Amino acid sequence: MSAERPAGGAGGGAAADAVAERRQSVSSTVAASFVIRSWREEAFHEPADGPRLCRARAAKSYEGGIIADSEVEYLMVYRGKESASFVGLERVAGRIGDRRGSFVLQHEGSFEQGVARATFSVVPGSATGELAGLRGTGGFASAHADSYPFHFTYDFE
Repeated sequence: MSAERPAGGAGGGAAADAVAERRQSVSSTVAASFVIRSWREEAFHEPADGPRLCRARAAKSYEGGIIADSEVEYLMVYRGKESASFVGLERVAGRIGDRRGSFVLQHEGSFEQGVARATFSVVPGSATGELAGLRGTGGFASAHADSYPFHFTYDFE
């Protein structure tokens, strides 16, 4: 007795095929860099005997594997002149490869001994246009510079 395979793959139909296609999604890693075009920082809590809390707004431009402009808002805690931690949200508008759109990155990082280290990830559901469904993570470590290199690994839902 021979068994016939149902249309749509190995017995699960179109829904199973869609799940299998997502599992086979191949991620890509790009190298890029950004420059900080503007930086405005202001303290909102400056106690005499504790950490200083600040908010900063920056505009950035990306080149390399990501061509884009962005605006980011950081919240920072300075534990001294050479030590800080920060979180941030950044809206990036431009392109990755041949796809255009925008997305939001969520940042977490620190500044220690002259080096900023950060990781970031795409906020789920934030990508628009041809970038809809974007998922990704990246990071960088750099001293103050004119340009900041980073890596970004991504795929699409």
